Amino acid sequence: MPLRLLFALCAVSCLASGASAAEGYMTRVLFCAGPDAQMEVYVPQSAITGLGVEGVALAKPVVGYYALDLTDALKGKHLEPVKVSLTSDKKTLIVDQFSRRLPPTRIPVTGGTVDFDKRFGTGAKCGAFNDD
Repeated sequence: MPLRLLFALCAVSCLASGASAAEGYMTRVLFCAGPDAQMEVYVPQSAITGLGVEGVALAKPVVGYYALDLTDALKGKHLEPVKVSLTSDKKTLIVDQFSRRLPPTRIPVTGGTVDFDKRFGTGAKCGAFNDD
């Protein structure tokens, strides 16, 4: 397991320590890499039943975490709470960075290039949703 991923999982566990046991465990469902940073999206393990879009319960938004890895820029890895959901046709993942008041990011579940924000998250190439 890469050291960065292990660090992220430990940090997420610490942040979620006030949550119930079912919500305290997070699972990575999306990985994206841009020219300036890497991004990951985590959702509560209780929302995961298998792989792909059929393996998640995200009809209603759940609170998860968004990791912005700026290690290469010597700025570390930041975690923030986000609301994560799927559109009704299950073709698009919606990541709402509500704590920073950014517009929700819409990501094709099959993967694609998206912009999370204007500083570090532009031109991010995302893999398929919940495909790990």
